[in-house]
Amino acid sequence: MNLKKVITLLLTASMAAGSMMGCGSSAETKTASSVAVPSAAVSTEAAKTTSSTAPAKTAADNKRYDGVTITLLKDSDTVADGIKAVIAAAEKKYGFTIETEDRVGGDEGDNIIKTRLASGEMSDICLYNSGSLLAALNPSEYFEDLSKEDFVSTLDETYLSTVTVDGKVYGVPVSSTQVGAILYYKPDYEKLGLQVPKTWTEFIANCDKLKAAGKTAMIGTFGDSWTSQVMFLGDEYNVEAANSTFPKDFEAGKAKYATTPAATKSFQKLLDVQKYYNKDYLSAKYDDGCDMLPNGEGTHWVMLTQALSNMYSLYPDKMKDIGVFAIPGDSADSNGLTVWEPSSFYVNKNCKNKDAVMAFLKFYVSKEGLDTYASVIKPDGPYCVKGYALPSDAYEAVKNDMQPYFDAGKTGTALEFKTSVKGSSCPAICQEVGSGQISAAEAAKAYDEDCEKQAAQLGLKWK
Repeated sequence: MNLKKVITLLLTASMAAGSMMGCGSSAETKTASSVAVPSAAVSTEAAKTTSSTAPAKTAADNKRYDGVTITLLKDSDTVADGIKAVIAAAEKKYGFTIETEDRVGGDEGDNIIKTRLASGEMSDICLYNSGSLLAALNPSEYFEDLSKEDFVSTLDETYLSTVTVDGKVYGVPVSSTQVGAILYYKPDYEKLGLQVPKTWTEFIANCDKLKAAGKTAMIGTFGDSWTSQVMFLGDEYNVEAANSTFPKDFEAGKAKYATTPAATKSFQKLLDVQKYYNKDYLSAKYDDGCDMLPNGEGTHWVMLTQALSNMYSLYPDKMKDIGVFAIPGDSADSNGLTVWEPSSFYVNKNCKNKDAVMAFLKFYVSKEGLDTYASVIKPDGPYCVKGYALPSDAYEAVKNDMQPYFDAGKTGTALEFKTSVKGSSCPAICQEVGSGQISAAEAAKAYDEDCEKQAAQLGLKWK
């Protein structure tokens, strides 16, 4: 393994694990070599957006906020190259200065956020998770309601659902989305004449044909336990397609995985594919998957699409061979992607330079801002701004495979964006059922019991 690969994969492993452990979506957590990996310049000729996202340039723009300083607090785990590029462009355009401050991540970082909010010492802009963790902060007390800002209308509805609490919008997306889906090796599909499956039955049939042809149909990387969860968590779109109120009922303790057939199936899918895995799937790790898929050593890998950037850093010339499709459910009509939305910028309700802050946020999600961001960081999924065309050099798996799901409204967020209840034993349970040690029904029952413990810690009264 060469030095570049070692550095890239070691630094990305801890980031990847964090994004699956109930901490929301990693803002730019994608690849270690953020400068070297996605450094190719982006052609902006293909980028189009609605006029409302592109603020008109005026001679006064550069002087409008001269002398104004905006403070921004972010976590140190976030790869900040894209953010820094947009900040530099905004400072040049508007004249203000943005001072960034880093905080630690994880639980300690959450406590810092809560302490600074409670003490009134929060920065003008705060970078934090979208979804259930935002709701737990009581945002109406601390953050500015952005609902009336014109740029909010340009944001994707699925994303907006993760930063809206009691009808008020609080956040602006920091980066692109990513999804939990099936990454696949296109040459195998072309050689065997396979079609992208829209149902689980079709997917298993494809796996059978691949196995018969001597291919390793499924890549398993259970040596990194967090990866074993992606099939289960990424199946949430199918759970809600069958039970639209499942997240709300689950948090209330009214719905359980063991008593909801569509939810139990999320565990069953792990068992269904066991016979197709690489022989060393219990010990193989995430970095092995990043080797195997682009080199055709396995056809399917159920993974977060942040892996696209990891693979690009190692095999940039092979990215055209990588495709993405949604984890199939029972019906082709309800086929869709489970999305991990990005972290967001939130505005301190008591910041002194609110006009300047709003100008920055508007710029950040404008065509000009997104073009600037995309010139530094390749997206691992579509952006959360409607009408913005992905750059011409975006991964084909993103612009050709994932974008159509977003355009058709066939997306939904992972469960962790809708409830804070996520059992800490999820990886272990997924490993057990995925290795055939327990049945799907046993896994569902064990996960319900695990979640009930956390619900009690959160003060929820489960029945």
